[in-house]
Amino acid sequence: MASRKNAGSLHPDAAAGTAASASADTAADTAAVPALAWGDVQAYVEDCVQRSFLFLDTLLDRGNDYLEHLEQGTPPLLKFDHTLVLDGKDLPAPCNYALLLLQPPPELPVDPAARPVVVVDPRAGHGPGIGGFKFDSEVGMAMKAGHPVYFVTFRPEPEDGQTLVTVMEAEARFLEEVIRRHPQCAAKPVVIGNCQAGWAMMTLDAVRPELFGPLMMVGAPASYWAGSSTLNPMRYSGATLGGTWLASLAADLGADRFDGASLVENFEKLNPANTFWNKYYNLWAGVDQEAPRFLEFERWWGGFFRMTGAEIEAITENLFVGNKLARGELEVRGKAVNLRDIVAPIVVFASWGDNITPPPQALNWIIDTWGDERAIAAAGRTIIYVLHESVGHLGIFVGGSVALKEHDQLVSSLDVIESLPPGLYEMKLERKDGQQAQRWDALEPGDYTVQYQHRTMDDLRRLNPEGREEESVFSTVSQWSQINAQFYKTWVRPWVRMTATRESANALMRLNPLRMQRQLFSDAHPAASFIRQQAAQARARRVQLDAQHPLKRYEQRMAQKITDELNAWRDQRDARTVRMTRQVFGPNGLGAVLPPREADAEVAQRWAQEELGRYRSAVIGDIANGGFAEAVCRIVIAGMISVGVFERRSLRLARLLAQLPGMHASVSPQTNWVQLLKEQARVTAVAPVEALNALQQMLPDRASRERALALSAAVMMIEPTLANPRSEIIELLIGTLDVDPGKVIALARKLTTAIGEARDEITVDADAADADDGGDRATASSRKAPATPRKSTRKAPAAVAKPVKPAKVVKPATAAAKAAPAKRSAAPKKAAATSPRARKPRS
Repeated sequence: MASRKNAGSLHPDAAAGTAASASADTAADTAAVPALAWGDVQAYVEDCVQRSFLFLDTLLDRGNDYLEHLEQGTPPLLKFDHTLVLDGKDLPAPCNYALLLLQPPPELPVDPAARPVVVVDPRAGHGPGIGGFKFDSEVGMAMKAGHPVYFVTFRPEPEDGQTLVTVMEAEARFLEEVIRRHPQCAAKPVVIGNCQAGWAMMTLDAVRPELFGPLMMVGAPASYWAGSSTLNPMRYSGATLGGTWLASLAADLGADRFDGASLVENFEKLNPANTFWNKYYNLWAGVDQEAPRFLEFERWWGGFFRMTGAEIEAITENLFVGNKLARGELEVRGKAVNLRDIVAPIVVFASWGDNITPPPQALNWIIDTWGDERAIAAAGRTIIYVLHESVGHLGIFVGGSVALKEHDQLVSSLDVIESLPPGLYEMKLERKDGQQAQRWDALEPGDYTVQYQHRTMDDLRRLNPEGREEESVFSTVSQWSQINAQFYKTWVRPWVRMTATRESANALMRLNPLRMQRQLFSDAHPAASFIRQQAAQARARRVQLDAQHPLKRYEQRMAQKITDELNAWRDQRDARTVRMTRQVFGPNGLGAVLPPREADAEVAQRWAQEELGRYRSAVIGDIANGGFAEAVCRIVIAGMISVGVFERRSLRLARLLAQLPGMHASVSPQTNWVQLLKEQARVTAVAPVEALNALQQMLPDRASRERALALSAAVMMIEPTLANPRSEIIELLIGTLDVDPGKVIALARKLTTAIGEARDEITVDADAADADDGGDRATASSRKAPATPRKSTRKAPAAVAKPVKPAKVVKPATAAAKAAPAKRSAAPKKAAATSPRARKPRS
């Protein structure tokens, strides 16, 4: 009855009471049920046919773009106009690299005083251009900030005899040219190394540190054995193939040319669901909107470049399988590359969604190189890392949201990055809520506030949920790889090289499946004209379905099921590979015959302890040297360590305060506060207790102590209450140095007022106002309370051990034991913030 009633409502012309009307009503009822369940089937079928022809039409465009790109000589796919500055083939040792100067759009003029930015793209099978693929990119954000931007590109074919050292020397020549072209800028260029260009520029930075400003490594692997079985199973594939000998064989078959398409195939195998299904289904499902984006990306993804056999062997033997960079065994011109020789700040950007370079692989070199975070500070080095929660490997370079957030904030924070005291930090970005006013917000324009939170080696270790024990397996794999590579080079290579010619190599290259699928499906295809005709008709009579159409929703569910099945197959494949690697190369397999070497982290930690001891002995005798400026720097460093974070606003505020006249009789306008801050950070890293104990000698009179504490409180944005946020160090020193807290509060208020903060934004106790004999009287009731500062989610180091008065002597052994940052405050960092509970989606 219900269905008949519905049918009647759908067909109001049906008349009851006659046989004919009853028969018609019954037929209508039968047709109504599938119509309600499936919607307009005919419209859906027509839409599918149209989408299919538009889909095929887009694939024809992809083939045409590929052939056109080849005819053009495969130029870099940059969004920006550019001019050639220096060509590597004209250098004494020629290579296929070149230096370009990018031209910004007219609405983004270059600041003549701004330091240059050099972007280096990876040579990992694809062509260059990913760093400047679109305006919302690393290049675009640098131009937005007014920097002149250079780009290091490369051609598809290497020069004969080209090696990694040849390329490195060419890149050094490029940096020399950039510096020469900007004599008005004393600061060295900022260098951004994407993916494999990251470790390449890191190596050059260690060899030629005088050429570099801050080095940004984006999605760049440097600890090749690091990771976990769920984060990046790709690292196990080298074990299943027997090591590096297959790369050597491929290069020999290519007549000393290794085809980058082979590397791209490895990347595609990581995510078969995306390779074989998702990227094509997404194009077909949303072809009206997706086609331009698909073609833009495929134009870059389908540009396959080659390298010499010497280059691929150096990469695989020394880096990917040998893992020699972090431990200092990589040699350039007979000299070992030591990453501790890098002087300028290093910024590492990684993502949990990156299954090619997950965070442990991007960061564990810090542990293996330095061993102890105090050694980083004692050596005067600054290392900062930024972690994204979900973006995939390519999204780090081309993601618009990433460019507008992380890349934008990194570029706009260069002044702060170089002013940070030495140490290890994690850069945290927090979106402003738009309602609650932040103190000194003008010093941090934009949508984000930035913090640099202190980190330790234990923090880095916790990033890997599986620990580092399995890296011993890869030590055995490396030894096994060396045996296989030596056997191949001795007994097999001569025969392969006798048969391989450049002509046969080029034929093999053209037959690569990734190239064939683009070459064969273009306008040269026999069905191309028919597809073009049908696609044109589809655009003219396009059927538009509602997104909630039942058949369309069913289609999406089926597509997701196919994705899930392919992901399940991938996970089973990866699990088998991991299991086999552990069994064959573990302690019960080849690990018993080829035992793993000592862990690099243990070697580095032993070096760090020796180095810290030597540096402590060097500074402890002069710990009380210095005056007012040095004392202020010590207090600020101790206070920031107590809080656990350096605010970007604080460091910019310090720059303003340093410009105030009459700071102290011992302070001249030429005082280099940044250099002093770095020097005192080194001292504080190895002798924190003694450094604070010496303040009484460095500040012999009460007036200097009060002014030093007031200036420090102003820098840390904790004046005038000295409790918002709470600074245990400042409160402790007020008592220890025997000063009047009211005068400290009043002096801090005068300093911030002098550089532009309105008085009605500051709360001052009445007693503090009375103590300020040179200022206006004010009471707390007559002033607005300052905005509540943002609380850090980071578990911060507790205050440095309480200093004692000169009458009490701290024994050296005790001081040394307390040299490391002590306990951490507040809530511990949640593991979920750093260690994903499950495998992240691949992209």
